[in-house]
Amino acid sequence: MATSDPAPESSPHPSPHASPHPSPHSSPHPSPPPSLHSHPQLTPEPHPELDRLIAVMAHLRAPGGCAWDAEQTHTSLAKYLIEESHELVEAIEHGTRDDILEELGDVLYQVLFHADIAAADPDAPFTIDDVARVSAEKMIGRHPHVFGDVTADTAEEVSANWEQWKRQEKPARTSSLDGLPAALPTLVRAEKVLGRAERLGILSVSDAALAEASTEAAAEVQTAPERLADETALGHHLLALVADARARGLDADRALRAAVREVEDRIRASETESAPAHPE
Repeated sequence: MATSDPAPESSPHPSPHASPHPSPHSSPHPSPPPSLHSHPQLTPEPHPELDRLIAVMAHLRAPGGCAWDAEQTHTSLAKYLIEESHELVEAIEHGTRDDILEELGDVLYQVLFHADIAAADPDAPFTIDDVARVSAEKMIGRHPHVFGDVTADTAEEVSANWEQWKRQEKPARTSSLDGLPAALPTLVRAEKVLGRAERLGILSVSDAALAEASTEAAAEVQTAPERLADETALGHHLLALVADARARGLDADRALRAAVREVEDRIRASETESAPAHPE
């Protein structure tokens, strides 16, 4: 679902990557690292339709374009990015090839929209080329087994090294929980927090403290695991838990948030205990 007026069939632009805004708003384009061009698998190919979409976006927000598009900000567009992402997930799970193609385009359009807004920032502008450059450099840095001399031949080996590579990117982060978006849905956050706790050896799926803190329904999971052998059964079980909570006047989402915070507190406490002492 698009978030602006229908785009024109064509739009005259001398450079589809150039910002349509005055030169004070333009951003320098640092050259990509040599590996981007020297690696044999990274030979750039032309993408005329992508360039055309960039040009359409620029035209819509340029003077004489669409008034609604020109008024948008990162904040005003945030809800549309969430909506489009949900629609893409729906297409992936239940749609056709054409549905996925269309929804991917809508998500891409949101990225281009935000990049065009950023290009007009008078204080700290950046363009879609900057976005692509940063993303490419990040992926190259996170795949030293492809672009460097690190050995990781299996998916398991890659996963084992992934967190270490991410920590090297963000040395200022002091906790494995840093970087988890506060706006994550509670169930998604619960899965990520538990994953970090398991990797740190703080708890496991069968951790006794979790079992003690769980409900009677969760205890049934351990005595009858065959009932939750697939995602369909798990979905029904979760729905039943929410229904039971609702009948008892309990807020299921708030309850889960509180339980997740308890695990987060355990993670942070463990990290504090294991952190090296700073010299006086």
